[in-house]
Amino acid sequence: MKRALVLFTRDLRVRDQPALAAAAREAEQIIPAFVLDRKLLIRSCGAPNRLAFLLDCLHDLDSSLRERDAQLVVRHGDVVEETLALAQQWHATAIYMSADVTPYARLREQSLARACDQARIELRTFPGVTVVPAGELTPSGGDHYRVFTPYWRVWSEHVRSQGVWDQSASHAPRKLNAPKRQPSGPIPPLASLIAGSPSPGLQRGGERAARKQLERWLRADAAGYDALHDDLPGDGTSRLSAHLHFGCISAETLLRRNSGRPAADSFARQLCWRDFHHQVLAARPDIPHADYRPRGVRWRRDKRAAQAWREGLTGYPLVDAGMRQLAGEGFMHNRARMVVASFLTKTMQLDWRLGAAHFAHLLADADVANNVGNWQWVAGTGNDTRPNRVLNPLRQARRFDPDGEYVRRYVPELAAVPGRAVHEPWRLAPRQRRALRYPAPLVEL
Repeated sequence: MKRALVLFTRDLRVRDQPALAAAAREAEQIIPAFVLDRKLLIRSCGAPNRLAFLLDCLHDLDSSLRERDAQLVVRHGDVVEETLALAQQWHATAIYMSADVTPYARLREQSLARACDQARIELRTFPGVTVVPAGELTPSGGDHYRVFTPYWRVWSEHVRSQGVWDQSASHAPRKLNAPKRQPSGPIPPLASLIAGSPSPGLQRGGERAARKQLERWLRADAAGYDALHDDLPGDGTSRLSAHLHFGCISAETLLRRNSGRPAADSFARQLCWRDFHHQVLAARPDIPHADYRPRGVRWRRDKRAAQAWREGLTGYPLVDAGMRQLAGEGFMHNRARMVVASFLTKTMQLDWRLGAAHFAHLLADADVANNVGNWQWVAGTGNDTRPNRVLNPLRQARRFDPDGEYVRRYVPELAAVPGRAVHEPWRLAPRQRRALRYPAPLVEL
């Protein structure tokens, strides 16, 4: 009897899940498993939003598996040791899992491959994290694309030629044949993993939540994505970034579901950006800590300024609104992300690594490739062809939050300031300014 262990990582779903689908086809019995990685948990102790979202995803995945006569076995410890021990305990002849590109994930896969080879267990990896696997598209004479626009052209042609735009999406297996006496392994409560609390406005995780959010967005905002995705108060973005990060829904599914609709190309372009950063990280695994394109920038050291930025107390309302949305929701609008990143690196001249670390601490969607790639892009050390680009927060506010609705939503001290005057509270009369209890601008633009 061929028995397979399906190791879930960043693919916490049953639909459009290549590793699970292959195991269901090829093995007589399967054991679905997830290992709470001890090393990553230690790193994530200060990231309660990601852990809370992850536990939602695991509970939802377990529920979906139980509907198919299986259940999720959760282990806690070293991924390689726990996976191999579980496979040997249940006499699995193969392990199925999705491939990933982060430096840590690649080392984990290599270690697991060596262990499986010694134990004479087959290890099979499948795509599923991105639309196009990293490394599949390469320029002539290079190992990866360094500029987005050429990659977008090749990527678009590739997904069309490969049929990714086809509406016939992969379905979840209707039934999974698991051992009758399945191994136990409960999902631990959040309080046992962290001491802090997640953001009060954190969205719920899991494949069902992702599917519901996708349907809401397709009905309400997808057709107007061109106009809405930068509109700060309108909040017309898909809000699926955290679900994509944990694989509650696949990027390929989003591409298929949105194809043929108005603004489909604009949304596809965002998914392409995600693939772009993944292929950069795969080729340059050092970029979470090292400049992709060193430009000799001398970053200032100013702990007071950095802390004011983290707390949303810079005195620039749009910047502060973005940072407070992050703290309150574990999410920040993409346009606001660009503004706050430019303010930290270009206006305050503080190291992009400070910002990337803070985002990784609070964002539920803190993906290594996208987080680092976007921070370096804004800082001028990454893949931006215009490294000296500066996003002025006042100009950005006038363009993308013209009436100040986004600012008033997240900066309650300014709720009584009418219209666009909210973006420049330092211009108010002295008595009005004092009554606001809002700080003066931290730096000059």
